[in-house]
Amino acid sequence: MNSISEPLDLSAQDLFLSLLHTLQRASFYPHPVQEPIQCLQTHCSVVFLTGKYAYKLKKPVDLGFLDYSTAAKRKHFLEEELRLNSPVAPDIYQEVLAVELKDNQWQWQEKKESTGGNSQSKDYLLKMTQFPQDCLLLSLFEQGKLSSQDIIALAKRVAEFHQDTVTNAEITSFGDPEVIWQSVSANFSATEKYLGVAQEPNKYQQIRQFSEDFYQTQDQIFRQRQAMGKIRECHGDLHLRNLCQWRGKIQLFDRIDFNQPFRFVDVMYDIAFTVMDLQAKGRMDWAYLFLNIYLEQTGDWHGLQVLPFYLCRQAYVRAKVTSFLLDDANLTQVEKEQALGTAKDYYHLAWQYSQQGQQIRREIVLMAGLSGSGKSTVAQQLGQLLPAVHIRSDAVRKHIGGVNLDKPGKANLYSKAMTEKVYQQLLDLAALVVNSGFNVILDAKFDRVSWRSPIIEFAVREQLAFTVINCDAPIEVLTKRLQSRRGDISDANETLLLLQTLDWEDFTESEEPWVFCLDTSVVEENHLPEELLRIFLPPSD
Repeated sequence: MNSISEPLDLSAQDLFLSLLHTLQRASFYPHPVQEPIQCLQTHCSVVFLTGKYAYKLKKPVDLGFLDYSTAAKRKHFLEEELRLNSPVAPDIYQEVLAVELKDNQWQWQEKKESTGGNSQSKDYLLKMTQFPQDCLLLSLFEQGKLSSQDIIALAKRVAEFHQDTVTNAEITSFGDPEVIWQSVSANFSATEKYLGVAQEPNKYQQIRQFSEDFYQTQDQIFRQRQAMGKIRECHGDLHLRNLCQWRGKIQLFDRIDFNQPFRFVDVMYDIAFTVMDLQAKGRMDWAYLFLNIYLEQTGDWHGLQVLPFYLCRQAYVRAKVTSFLLDDANLTQVEKEQALGTAKDYYHLAWQYSQQGQQIRREIVLMAGLSGSGKSTVAQQLGQLLPAVHIRSDAVRKHIGGVNLDKPGKANLYSKAMTEKVYQQLLDLAALVVNSGFNVILDAKFDRVSWRSPIIEFAVREQLAFTVINCDAPIEVLTKRLQSRRGDISDANETLLLLQTLDWEDFTESEEPWVFCLDTSVVEENHLPEELLRIFLPPSD
Protein backbone atom coordinates (compact mmCIF):
# COMPACT_ATOMS: atom_id res chain seq x y z
CA MET A 1 0.00 0.00 0.00
CA ASN A 2 1.25 3.47 -0.85
CA SER A 3 1.71 6.05 1.88
CA ILE A 4 -0.30 9.25 1.81
CA SER A 5 2.35 11.24 0.00
CA GLU A 6 3.61 8.50 -2.35
CA PRO A 7 2.50 8.62 -6.03
CA LEU A 8 1.57 5.50 -7.92
CA ASP A 9 4.25 6.09 -10.57
CA LEU A 10 6.41 8.92 -11.86
CA SER A 11 4.44 9.64 -15.04
CA ALA A 12 1.18 9.96 -13.11
CA GLN A 13 2.91 12.22 -10.61
CA ASP A 14 4.41 14.37 -13.38
CA LEU A 15 1.01 14.81 -15.03
CA PHE A 16 -0.59 15.59 -11.68
CA LEU A 17 2.04 18.22 -10.83
CA SER A 18 1.68 19.77 -14.27
CA LEU A 19 -2.11 20.04 -13.84
CA LEU A 20 -1.69 21.26 -10.27
CA HIS A 21 0.55 24.09 -11.51
CA THR A 22 -1.90 24.97 -14.31
CA LEU A 23 -4.89 25.14 -11.97
CA GLN A 24 -3.10 27.74 -9.86
CA ARG A 25 -3.02 30.18 -12.82
CA ALA A 26 -5.93 32.62 -13.06
CA SER A 27 -5.65 32.71 -16.84
CA PHE A 28 -6.66 29.05 -17.10
CA TYR A 29 -10.24 29.65 -15.94
CA PRO A 30 -13.06 30.84 -18.23
CA HIS A 31 -14.33 33.30 -15.61
CA PRO A 32 -12.94 36.05 -13.37
CA VAL A 33 -10.71 34.73 -10.58
CA GLN A 34 -9.89 36.13 -7.17
CA GLU A 35 -6.13 35.96 -6.78
CA PRO A 36 -4.15 34.42 -5.32
CA ILE A 37 -5.91 31.11 -5.85
CA GLN A 38 -5.99 29.27 -2.54
CA CYS A 39 -5.28 25.52 -2.52
CA LEU A 40 -6.72 23.28 0.19
CA GLN A 41 -5.06 19.85 0.29
CA THR A 42 -6.00 16.59 1.97
CA HIS A 43 -4.30 13.22 1.62
CA CYS A 44 -6.43 12.43 -1.44
CA SER A 45 -7.53 15.67 -3.12
CA VAL A 46 -6.84 19.34 -3.77
CA VAL A 47 -9.51 22.06 -3.83
CA PHE A 48 -8.82 25.31 -5.70
CA LEU A 49 -10.69 28.38 -4.44
CA THR A 50 -11.09 30.86 -7.31
CA GLY A 51 -13.63 33.25 -5.82
CA LYS A 52 -17.06 32.39 -7.20
CA TYR A 53 -16.27 28.73 -7.87
CA ALA A 54 -14.20 25.98 -6.29
CA TYR A 55 -12.72 23.02 -8.19
CA LYS A 56 -11.80 19.66 -6.67
CA LEU A 57 -9.04 17.52 -8.17
CA LYS A 58 -8.52 14.01 -6.87
CA LYS A 59 -4.90 12.90 -6.44
CA PRO A 60 -3.58 9.84 -8.35
CA VAL A 61 -3.13 7.71 -5.23
CA ASP A 62 -4.07 4.23 -4.07
CA LEU A 63 -4.36 3.98 -0.28
CA GLY A 64 -5.98 0.58 -0.21
CA PHE A 65 -9.31 1.78 1.19
CA LEU A 66 -9.31 4.48 -1.51
CA ASP A 67 -8.18 4.08 -5.13
CA TYR A 68 -7.92 7.12 -7.41
CA SER A 69 -5.03 5.66 -9.38
CA THR A 70 -6.44 6.15 -12.90
CA ALA A 71 -8.23 8.97 -14.65
CA ALA A 72 -11.24 6.69 -15.21
CA LYS A 73 -11.46 5.96 -11.48
CA ARG A 74 -11.11 9.65 -10.60
CA LYS A 75 -13.92 10.48 -13.02
CA HIS A 76 -16.13 7.76 -11.55
CA PHE A 77 -15.64 8.89 -7.97
CA LEU A 78 -16.10 12.57 -8.81
CA GLU A 79 -19.42 11.65 -10.41
CA GLU A 80 -20.27 9.64 -7.29
CA GLU A 81 -19.39 12.65 -5.15
CA LEU A 82 -21.69 14.82 -7.26
CA ARG A 83 -24.52 12.26 -7.01
CA LEU A 84 -24.17 11.83 -3.27
CA ASN A 85 -23.81 15.45 -2.29
CA SER A 86 -26.23 17.24 -4.61
CA PRO A 87 -29.30 16.24 -2.54
CA VAL A 88 -27.81 17.38 0.80
CA ALA A 89 -25.89 20.44 -0.44
CA PRO A 90 -27.69 21.54 -3.64
CA ASP A 91 -26.31 25.07 -3.41
CA ILE A 92 -22.72 23.83 -3.61
CA TYR A 93 -22.35 20.99 -6.12
CA GLN A 94 -22.60 21.73 -9.87
CA GLU A 95 -20.93 19.39 -12.40
CA VAL A 96 -17.94 17.24 -13.33
CA LEU A 97 -15.71 18.81 -15.98
CA ALA A 98 -12.95 17.28 -18.08
CA VAL A 99 -9.54 18.74 -18.84
CA GLU A 100 -7.09 17.37 -21.37
CA LEU A 101 -3.42 17.81 -22.16
CA LYS A 102 -3.03 18.83 -25.80
CA ASP A 103 0.28 19.75 -27.31
CA ASN A 104 1.74 19.93 -23.79
CA GLN A 105 -0.93 22.42 -22.64
CA TRP A 106 -3.82 21.67 -20.30
CA GLN A 107 -7.17 22.96 -21.51
CA TRP A 108 -10.84 22.54 -20.74
CA GLN A 109 -12.49 19.86 -22.82
CA GLU A 110 -15.66 20.77 -24.62
CA LYS A 111 -18.86 18.99 -23.67
CA LYS A 112 -18.51 16.90 -26.80
CA GLU A 113 -15.41 14.77 -27.14
CA SER A 114 -12.67 16.90 -28.63
CA THR A 115 -11.09 16.08 -31.99
CA GLY A 116 -7.82 17.10 -33.55
CA GLY A 117 -4.59 18.02 -31.84
CA ASN A 118 -2.44 15.72 -29.83
CA SER A 119 -4.40 14.70 -26.70
CA GLN A 120 -1.81 13.30 -24.32
CA SER A 121 -3.90 12.81 -21.18
CA LYS A 122 -7.19 13.57 -19.48
CA ASP A 123 -8.30 14.34 -15.98
CA TYR A 124 -11.43 15.54 -14.24
CA LEU A 125 -12.55 18.25 -11.85
CA LEU A 126 -15.66 18.71 -9.75
CA LYS A 127 -16.98 22.26 -10.08
CA MET A 128 -18.67 23.69 -7.01
CA THR A 129 -20.06 27.02 -5.92
CA GLN A 130 -17.54 28.44 -3.48
CA PHE A 131 -18.82 29.36 -0.05
CA PRO A 132 -16.88 31.45 2.50
CA GLN A 133 -14.60 29.24 4.58
CA ASP A 134 -15.80 30.98 7.74
CA CYS A 135 -19.20 29.36 7.10
CA LEU A 136 -17.74 25.97 8.01
CA LEU A 137 -19.07 24.81 11.37
CA LEU A 138 -15.44 24.15 12.32
CA SER A 139 -14.54 27.78 11.56
CA LEU A 140 -17.58 29.04 13.45
CA PHE A 141 -16.57 26.85 16.39
CA GLU A 142 -12.98 28.08 16.37
CA GLN A 143 -14.15 31.70 16.19
CA GLY A 144 -16.57 31.21 19.09
CA LYS A 145 -19.53 31.91 16.81
CA LEU A 146 -21.18 28.50 16.93
CA SER A 147 -24.24 28.45 19.20
CA SER A 148 -26.43 25.86 20.86
CA GLN A 149 -29.16 26.81 18.39
CA ASP A 150 -26.79 25.85 15.55
CA ILE A 151 -26.26 22.46 17.24
CA ILE A 152 -30.03 21.96 17.47
CA ALA A 153 -30.46 22.91 13.80
CA LEU A 154 -27.67 20.50 12.86
CA ALA A 155 -29.26 17.62 14.77
CA LYS A 156 -32.61 18.22 13.07
CA ARG A 157 -30.94 18.43 9.65
CA VAL A 158 -29.06 15.17 10.16
CA ALA A 159 -32.23 13.46 11.41
CA GLU A 160 -34.06 14.62 8.29
CA PHE A 161 -31.20 13.41 6.09
CA HIS A 162 -31.16 9.96 7.68
CA GLN A 163 -34.91 9.56 7.35
CA ASP A 164 -34.76 10.46 3.64
CA THR A 165 -31.61 8.64 2.55
CA VAL A 166 -31.89 5.34 0.76
CA THR A 167 -31.65 1.77 2.04
CA ASN A 168 -32.15 -1.56 0.31
CA ALA A 169 -31.12 -5.20 0.65
CA GLU A 170 -27.60 -4.57 -0.67
CA ILE A 171 -27.01 -1.63 1.67
CA THR A 172 -28.48 -3.54 4.62
CA SER A 173 -26.02 -6.39 4.01
CA PHE A 174 -23.21 -4.03 5.03
CA GLY A 175 -24.69 -4.12 8.54
CA ASP A 176 -23.76 -7.79 8.94
CA PRO A 177 -21.59 -8.08 12.06
CA GLU A 178 -18.86 -9.82 10.06
CA VAL A 179 -18.68 -6.95 7.57
CA ILE A 180 -18.55 -4.38 10.37
CA TRP A 181 -15.78 -6.29 12.12
CA GLN A 182 -13.64 -6.48 8.98
CA SER A 183 -13.41 -2.70 8.94
CA VAL A 184 -12.80 -2.39 12.69
CA SER A 185 -10.17 -5.14 12.66
CA ALA A 186 -8.38 -3.45 9.76
CA ASN A 187 -8.04 -0.31 11.87
CA PHE A 188 -6.23 -2.22 14.58
CA SER A 189 -3.88 -3.86 12.08
CA ALA A 190 -3.07 -0.50 10.50
CA THR A 191 -2.11 1.08 13.83
CA GLU A 192 0.05 -1.59 15.44
CA LYS A 193 3.17 0.19 14.18
CA TYR A 194 2.28 3.21 16.35
CA LEU A 195 2.23 1.25 19.63
CA GLY A 196 4.57 2.92 22.09
CA VAL A 197 4.70 5.99 19.82
CA ALA A 198 1.20 7.46 19.60
CA GLN A 199 -0.78 5.02 21.73
CA GLU A 200 -0.11 3.07 24.89
CA PRO A 201 0.05 -0.71 24.39
CA ASN A 202 -2.12 -1.50 27.44
CA LYS A 203 -4.86 0.91 26.31
CA TYR A 204 -4.64 -0.50 22.78
CA GLN A 205 -5.33 -3.96 24.21
CA GLN A 206 -8.30 -2.67 26.22
CA ILE A 207 -9.79 -0.89 23.20
CA ARG A 208 -9.35 -3.99 21.08
CA GLN A 209 -10.80 -6.25 23.77
CA PHE A 210 -13.84 -4.00 24.18
CA SER A 211 -14.43 -3.99 20.42
CA GLU A 212 -14.00 -7.75 20.08
CA ASP A 213 -16.28 -8.45 23.03
CA PHE A 214 -18.95 -6.16 21.62
CA TYR A 215 -18.74 -7.80 18.20
CA GLN A 216 -18.90 -11.30 19.66
CA THR A 217 -21.72 -10.72 22.18
CA GLN A 218 -24.00 -8.21 20.45
CA ASP A 219 -24.76 -10.10 17.24
CA GLN A 220 -28.48 -9.92 17.93
CA ILE A 221 -28.42 -6.15 18.32
CA PHE A 222 -26.54 -5.70 15.03
CA ARG A 223 -29.13 -7.92 13.34
CA GLN A 224 -31.97 -5.93 14.89
CA ARG A 225 -30.49 -2.73 13.48
CA GLN A 226 -30.60 -4.32 10.04
CA ALA A 227 -34.21 -5.44 10.52
CA MET A 228 -35.19 -1.95 11.65
CA GLY A 229 -33.87 -0.43 8.40
CA LYS A 230 -31.14 1.53 10.18
CA ILE A 231 -28.35 0.59 7.75
CA ARG A 232 -28.59 3.32 5.14
CA GLU A 233 -26.53 5.22 2.58
CA CYS A 234 -25.20 7.70 5.11
CA HIS A 235 -22.63 10.49 5.05
CA GLY A 236 -19.68 8.54 6.46
CA ASP A 237 -17.56 11.52 7.51
CA LEU A 238 -19.93 13.71 9.50
CA HIS A 239 -17.68 16.10 11.45
CA LEU A 240 -17.58 19.89 11.72
CA ARG A 241 -15.17 20.37 8.80
CA ASN A 242 -17.72 18.78 6.44
CA LEU A 243 -20.67 20.89 7.59
CA CYS A 244 -21.47 24.52 6.86
CA GLN A 245 -24.05 27.15 7.74
CA TRP A 246 -24.68 28.90 4.43
CA ARG A 247 -27.57 30.66 2.78
CA GLY A 248 -29.62 30.32 5.93
CA LYS A 249 -29.38 26.56 6.37
CA ILE A 250 -27.12 23.73 7.48
CA GLN A 251 -25.55 21.96 4.51
CA LEU A 252 -23.82 18.57 4.66
CA PHE A 253 -21.07 18.04 2.11
CA ASP A 254 -18.10 15.82 1.19
CA ARG A 255 -19.87 12.50 1.79
CA ILE A 256 -17.67 9.42 1.46
CA ASP A 257 -17.62 8.51 -2.24
CA PHE A 258 -14.67 6.12 -2.39
CA ASN A 259 -15.63 3.21 -0.13
CA GLN A 260 -19.09 1.69 0.28
CA PRO A 261 -18.43 0.08 3.70
CA PHE A 262 -17.67 3.59 5.00
CA ARG A 263 -20.98 4.92 3.66
CA PHE A 264 -23.41 1.98 3.88
CA VAL A 265 -23.56 2.12 7.66
CA ASP A 266 -25.81 2.33 10.69
CA VAL A 267 -27.16 5.83 11.22
CA MET A 268 -25.58 5.62 14.68
CA TYR A 269 -22.19 5.26 12.98
CA ASP A 270 -22.86 8.62 11.32
CA ILE A 271 -23.94 10.57 14.38
CA ALA A 272 -21.18 8.97 16.47
CA PHE A 273 -18.72 10.94 14.34
CA THR A 274 -20.42 14.24 15.21
CA VAL A 275 -20.82 13.37 18.90
CA MET A 276 -17.19 12.29 19.10
CA ASP A 277 -15.99 15.39 17.23
CA LEU A 278 -17.79 17.73 19.63
CA GLN A 279 -16.52 15.85 22.66
CA ALA A 280 -12.96 15.86 21.30
CA LYS A 281 -13.25 19.63 21.04
CA GLY A 282 -14.17 19.86 24.72
CA ARG A 283 -17.93 20.36 24.24
CA MET A 284 -19.50 17.37 25.95
CA ASP A 285 -22.57 19.55 26.55
CA TRP A 286 -23.07 20.13 22.83
CA ALA A 287 -22.32 16.50 22.08
CA TYR A 288 -25.29 15.48 24.23
CA LEU A 289 -27.46 18.34 23.00
CA PHE A 290 -26.89 17.11 19.44
CA LEU A 291 -27.50 13.50 20.47
CA ASN A 292 -30.69 14.23 22.38
CA ILE A 293 -32.27 16.39 19.68
CA TYR A 294 -31.40 13.77 17.06
CA LEU A 295 -32.88 10.93 19.12
CA GLU A 296 -36.00 12.94 19.85
CA GLN A 297 -36.52 13.68 16.16
CA THR A 298 -35.98 10.09 15.02
CA GLY A 299 -37.20 8.12 18.04
CA ASP A 300 -34.15 5.88 17.58
CA TRP A 301 -33.30 5.48 21.26
CA HIS A 302 -32.63 1.80 20.58
CA GLY A 303 -29.58 2.95 18.63
CA LEU A 304 -27.92 3.78 21.94
CA GLN A 305 -27.17 0.05 22.25
CA VAL A 306 -24.56 0.32 19.48
CA LEU A 307 -23.49 3.93 20.00
CA PRO A 308 -20.61 3.20 22.44
CA PHE A 309 -19.13 0.77 19.90
CA TYR A 310 -19.28 3.38 17.13
CA LEU A 311 -18.03 6.21 19.33
CA CYS A 312 -14.94 4.14 20.13
CA ARG A 313 -14.50 3.28 16.47
CA GLN A 314 -14.77 6.86 15.22
CA ALA A 315 -12.28 8.17 17.76
CA TYR A 316 -9.92 5.36 16.80
CA VAL A 317 -10.30 6.14 13.08
CA ARG A 318 -9.37 9.78 13.70
CA ALA A 319 -6.37 8.57 15.70
CA LYS A 320 -5.36 6.22 12.88
CA VAL A 321 -5.63 8.83 10.12
CA THR A 322 -3.70 11.37 12.20
CA SER A 323 -1.04 8.74 12.93
CA PHE A 324 -0.48 8.31 9.19
CA LEU A 325 0.81 11.88 9.09
CA LEU A 326 3.80 10.77 11.15
CA ASP A 327 5.01 8.90 8.03
CA ASP A 328 4.51 11.81 5.63
CA ALA A 329 7.91 12.98 4.39
CA ASN A 330 6.43 16.33 3.32
CA LEU A 331 5.62 17.39 6.90
CA THR A 332 7.98 19.40 9.07
CA GLN A 333 9.07 18.16 12.47
CA VAL A 334 6.82 20.72 14.14
CA GLU A 335 3.84 19.51 12.10
CA LYS A 336 4.63 15.90 13.01
CA GLU A 337 4.82 16.77 16.69
CA GLN A 338 1.42 18.44 16.44
CA ALA A 339 0.04 15.37 14.67
CA LEU A 340 1.51 13.12 17.36
CA GLY A 341 -0.22 15.09 20.11
CA THR A 342 -3.54 15.01 18.27
CA ALA A 343 -3.26 11.27 17.61
CA LYS A 344 -2.54 10.61 21.29
CA ASP A 345 -5.65 12.59 22.26
CA TYR A 346 -7.85 10.58 19.89
CA TYR A 347 -6.41 7.24 21.06
CA HIS A 348 -7.11 8.29 24.65
CA LEU A 349 -10.67 9.29 23.76
CA ALA A 350 -11.21 5.90 22.09
CA TRP A 351 -9.98 4.26 25.28
CA GLN A 352 -12.39 6.36 27.37
CA TYR A 353 -15.29 5.16 25.21
CA SER A 354 -14.14 1.57 25.66
CA GLN A 355 -14.37 2.00 29.43
CA GLN A 356 -17.74 3.77 29.51
CA GLY A 357 -19.77 0.69 30.34
CA GLN A 358 -17.56 -0.24 33.30
CA GLN A 359 -18.65 2.68 35.48
CA ILE A 360 -20.39 1.34 38.56
CA ARG A 361 -23.35 3.68 38.97
CA ARG A 362 -25.71 5.25 36.49
CA GLU A 363 -28.11 8.10 37.08
CA ILE A 364 -31.86 8.21 36.51
CA VAL A 365 -33.53 11.58 36.83
CA LEU A 366 -37.30 11.75 36.78
CA MET A 367 -38.76 15.14 35.81
CA ALA A 368 -42.26 15.72 37.17
CA GLY A 369 -44.67 18.61 36.93
CA LEU A 370 -47.67 20.05 35.14
CA SER A 371 -47.55 21.29 31.56
CA GLY A 372 -45.70 24.60 31.33
CA SER A 373 -43.78 23.96 34.55
CA GLY A 374 -40.42 24.10 32.77
CA LYS A 375 -39.60 20.39 33.02
CA SER A 376 -38.18 20.14 29.52
CA THR A 377 -36.16 23.35 29.78
CA VAL A 378 -34.52 22.19 33.00
CA ALA A 379 -34.06 18.66 31.64
CA GLN A 380 -32.34 19.90 28.47
CA GLN A 381 -29.83 21.89 30.52
CA LEU A 382 -29.31 19.02 32.93
CA GLY A 383 -28.86 16.58 30.05
CA GLN A 384 -25.88 18.60 28.84
CA LEU A 385 -24.45 18.92 32.34
CA LEU A 386 -24.57 15.34 33.67
CA PRO A 387 -24.46 14.38 30.73
CA ALA A 388 -27.54 12.26 30.10
CA VAL A 389 -29.98 11.04 27.48
CA HIS A 390 -33.12 13.18 27.74
CA ILE A 391 -36.40 11.46 26.78
CA ARG A 392 -39.62 13.47 26.58
CA SER A 393 -42.95 11.70 26.88
CA ASP A 394 -44.38 14.04 24.23
CA ALA A 395 -41.89 12.67 21.69
CA VAL A 396 -42.41 9.06 22.78
CA ARG A 397 -46.18 9.48 22.47
CA LYS A 398 -46.01 10.84 18.94
CA HIS A 399 -43.51 8.24 17.78
CA ILE A 400 -45.75 5.46 19.11
CA GLY A 401 -48.77 7.06 17.45
CA GLY A 402 -46.99 7.68 14.14
CA VAL A 403 -47.56 11.43 14.39
CA ASN A 404 -44.98 13.94 13.15
CA LEU A 405 -43.46 15.84 16.05
CA ASP A 406 -44.43 19.18 14.55
CA LYS A 407 -48.07 18.15 14.01
CA PRO A 408 -50.82 18.21 16.68
CA GLY A 409 -52.15 14.83 17.81
CA LYS A 410 -55.78 13.84 17.71
CA ALA A 411 -57.82 12.78 20.72
CA ASN A 412 -56.90 9.09 20.43
CA LEU A 413 -53.24 10.02 20.92
CA TYR A 414 -54.13 11.03 24.48
CA SER A 415 -56.40 8.13 25.37
CA LYS A 416 -55.89 6.19 28.60
CA ALA A 417 -54.62 3.18 26.65
CA MET A 418 -52.06 5.30 24.81
CA THR A 419 -50.90 6.91 28.04
CA GLU A 420 -50.35 3.44 29.51
CA LYS A 421 -48.16 2.60 26.51
CA VAL A 422 -46.18 5.83 26.87
CA TYR A 423 -45.27 5.27 30.52
CA GLN A 424 -44.42 1.62 29.90
CA GLN A 425 -42.18 2.74 27.03
CA LEU A 426 -40.47 5.26 29.31
CA LEU A 427 -39.68 2.48 31.77
CA ASP A 428 -38.39 0.22 28.99
CA LEU A 429 -36.24 2.99 27.54
CA ALA A 430 -34.82 3.83 30.96
CA ALA A 431 -33.60 0.24 31.28
CA LEU A 432 -32.21 0.25 27.74
CA VAL A 433 -30.36 3.54 28.21
CA VAL A 434 -28.67 2.71 31.51
CA ASN A 435 -27.78 -0.78 30.31
CA SER A 436 -26.14 0.84 27.28
CA GLY A 437 -23.91 2.87 29.58
CA PHE A 438 -25.68 6.25 29.71
CA ASN A 439 -27.46 8.36 32.32
CA VAL A 440 -31.11 9.05 31.54
CA ILE A 441 -33.60 11.84 32.24
CA LEU A 442 -37.27 10.86 31.89
CA ASP A 443 -39.37 13.94 31.20
CA ALA A 444 -43.14 13.55 31.72
CA LYS A 445 -45.88 14.79 34.07
CA PHE A 446 -45.47 11.74 36.32
CA ASP A 447 -48.55 13.02 38.09
CA ARG A 448 -49.65 9.59 39.31
CA VAL A 449 -48.06 7.36 41.91
CA SER A 450 -48.66 4.44 39.55
CA TRP A 451 -46.47 6.11 36.90
CA ARG A 452 -43.66 6.89 39.32
CA SER A 453 -43.52 3.64 41.28
CA PRO A 454 -42.16 1.36 38.53
CA ILE A 455 -39.31 3.80 37.82
CA ILE A 456 -38.41 4.05 41.51
CA GLU A 457 -38.56 0.27 41.92
CA PHE A 458 -36.30 -0.20 38.91
CA ALA A 459 -33.76 2.34 40.18
CA VAL A 460 -33.67 0.74 43.65
CA ARG A 461 -33.44 -2.79 42.27
CA GLU A 462 -30.57 -1.89 39.93
CA GLN A 463 -28.85 0.25 42.59
CA LEU A 464 -28.94 3.33 40.37
CA ALA A 465 -28.56 6.90 41.55
CA PHE A 466 -32.07 8.37 41.46
CA THR A 467 -33.59 11.84 41.77
CA VAL A 468 -37.06 13.26 41.18
CA ILE A 469 -37.13 16.93 40.19
CA ASN A 470 -40.63 18.24 40.80
CA CYS A 471 -41.01 21.44 38.75
CA ASP A 472 -43.69 23.91 39.77
CA ALA A 473 -44.70 27.52 39.34
CA PRO A 474 -47.82 29.63 40.05
CA ILE A 475 -50.78 28.71 37.87
CA GLU A 476 -50.74 32.11 36.15
CA VAL A 477 -47.10 31.53 35.13
CA LEU A 478 -47.92 28.09 33.75
CA THR A 479 -50.86 29.50 31.80
CA LYS A 480 -48.80 32.32 30.33
CA ARG A 481 -46.06 29.91 29.24
CA LEU A 482 -48.54 27.68 27.43
CA GLN A 483 -50.14 30.67 25.71
CA SER A 484 -46.78 31.88 24.42
CA ARG A 485 -45.38 28.46 23.47
CA ARG A 486 -44.41 28.18 19.80
CA GLY A 487 -42.75 25.40 17.85
CA ASP A 488 -42.78 22.86 20.69
CA ILE A 489 -43.74 19.22 20.22
CA SER A 490 -46.15 19.32 23.17
CA ASP A 491 -49.87 19.79 22.43
CA ALA A 492 -50.71 20.98 25.94
CA ASN A 493 -52.99 24.03 26.35
CA GLU A 494 -54.69 25.96 29.16
CA THR A 495 -57.74 23.65 29.21
CA LEU A 496 -55.56 20.60 29.63
CA LEU A 497 -53.61 22.35 32.37
CA LEU A 498 -56.75 22.84 34.44
CA LEU A 499 -57.59 19.14 34.12
CA GLN A 500 -54.06 18.22 35.17
CA THR A 501 -54.35 20.23 38.39
CA LEU A 502 -57.40 18.17 39.35
CA ASP A 503 -55.72 14.81 38.63
CA TRP A 504 -52.38 15.49 40.34
CA GLU A 505 -51.38 12.96 43.02
CA ASP A 506 -48.96 14.29 45.62
CA PHE A 507 -45.74 12.48 46.43
CA THR A 508 -46.10 9.83 49.08
CA GLU A 509 -44.02 9.67 52.23
CA SER A 510 -41.95 6.85 50.73
CA GLU A 511 -41.23 8.95 47.62
CA GLU A 512 -40.23 12.13 49.45
CA PRO A 513 -36.54 11.21 50.08
CA TRP A 514 -35.89 11.30 46.33
CA VAL A 515 -37.81 14.51 45.56
CA PHE A 516 -36.24 17.90 44.90
CA CYS A 517 -38.87 20.67 44.55
CA LEU A 518 -37.94 23.39 42.06
CA ASP A 519 -39.88 26.64 41.66
CA THR A 520 -39.12 27.37 38.01
CA SER A 521 -40.66 30.84 38.21
CA VAL A 522 -37.52 32.04 40.01
CA VAL A 523 -34.96 30.05 37.97
CA GLU A 524 -32.84 32.25 35.75
CA GLU A 525 -32.79 31.38 32.06
CA ASN A 526 -30.04 28.84 31.20
CA HIS A 527 -28.90 28.84 34.82
CA LEU A 528 -29.72 25.93 37.12
CA PRO A 529 -29.81 26.77 40.84
CA GLU A 530 -26.79 25.81 42.94
CA GLU A 531 -28.81 23.66 45.33
CA LEU A 532 -29.90 21.50 42.36
CA LEU A 533 -26.39 21.30 40.91
CA ARG A 534 -25.00 20.08 44.22
CA ILE A 535 -27.09 16.92 43.86
CA PHE A 536 -25.32 15.92 40.66
CA LEU A 537 -21.88 17.54 40.70
CA PRO A 538 -19.05 16.41 42.95
CA PRO A 539 -17.93 19.03 45.49
CA SER A 540 -15.07 21.23 44.30
CA ASP A 541 -11.82 21.27 46.25
